[in-house]
Amino acid sequence: MISDVDQFCAQYDCAPSLRIEAPGRVNLIGEHIDYLGGCVMPVAIEPKVTLLVAPESDGGKIELWSTEQNDTKYKISPRDFAPRTIPKERWLNYPIGVMSAYAEQGVMTQGCRVGIFSTLPAGAGLSSSAALETAFALLIEELSGQSCSILERALRCQRAEHKWVGVPCGIMDQLSVGAGVKNHALRIDCEDQSIKPVPLPKGLNLVVADSGVKHALADGEYHERRRDCEAALEILHEKSWRNISLESVLKNQEALGDRLFKRARHVVTEMQRVNDFSDALINNQISKMARLMRASHNSLRDDFEVSCYELDVLVDAGFTFGARKGHAGSRMTGAGFGGSTIHLVHESIASNFIEHLGARYHEAFERELNCFLTQSSHGAHIRSLSTLKPAL
Repeated sequence: MISDVDQFCAQYDCAPSLRIEAPGRVNLIGEHIDYLGGCVMPVAIEPKVTLLVAPESDGGKIELWSTEQNDTKYKISPRDFAPRTIPKERWLNYPIGVMSAYAEQGVMTQGCRVGIFSTLPAGAGLSSSAALETAFALLIEELSGQSCSILERALRCQRAEHKWVGVPCGIMDQLSVGAGVKNHALRIDCEDQSIKPVPLPKGLNLVVADSGVKHALADGEYHERRRDCEAALEILHEKSWRNISLESVLKNQEALGDRLFKRARHVVTEMQRVNDFSDALINNQISKMARLMRASHNSLRDDFEVSCYELDVLVDAGFTFGARKGHAGSRMTGAGFGGSTIHLVHESIASNFIEHLGARYHEAFERELNCFLTQSSHGAHIRSLSTLKPAL
């Protein structure tokens, strides 16, 4: 198998001097409440986006090549940003948006050649976009010599996604990609952006199953959910969802109407589930964690209406496997409308569990399931390859 360094050398006829790696993430619980000031519990995972970089390109431009684009290279001027509207080029708006966000702060991207490699499936709800954004943010900082904190980096990446991609995302994805701690989940308070690492129980592994349904968050559904929540908050006469109880939502059911009532019920119950899950995680209460993950998925399916049949089949298959056999919780992860499910299982039965999910998925849809075992990972980082010699 040809290494990424050798692929870079073949494309650019030079060796890279920097490697930047940014992990994907799964969210154990706390969905669609990051942009509402709630708390979330993501985990950085091993699949990642990798940038190989050779500083200085002709004319000071940034030259990009991705393994998913065959031999096509794109050149971007660091002083003349323009959004890409051609479908096959829209992915470029992620790095362009990040470059623009730094340029607004007076930090210009230096000329370089970049090779983009990924083991994260795009559109699977595993934050491949946030990983790409964060990797480019680290690249800009490294070449400019002007670094910033994990939080400020995440905020710049978030602004880039809002402005250049059109997704009004919360801060969870960018923070979890940047601040991941191995063997830990992160309890992120999206109101004050504080981060508390919480150890994961020993002996539990993460299994991720890609439903095969690719989500596109800029297509309107994500925006609609956020607008629904804003409308519900106005009806409830509050400025923050953190001030609202389930009793208040129930009392205002008629004023909210059916759709906004369901959206509000998901938000307040999911916020409480995060608190309960965090306590269960700290106290190693596995059965409680499983119940909360099931309740979270049901709420996302029924009240927030962001699940799909493929996700529901995978979650049901997880619970059918059984706690006695080593299953410790399943739910959809990410914004939904497709994407992936996350399953907590004891390491001794992980391979059997993956076979079980694959069989149920094939029975339901007559196609193979992309399912993998992963560990928690550290956050995005950069290292020098100046002493590395490519194998020619």
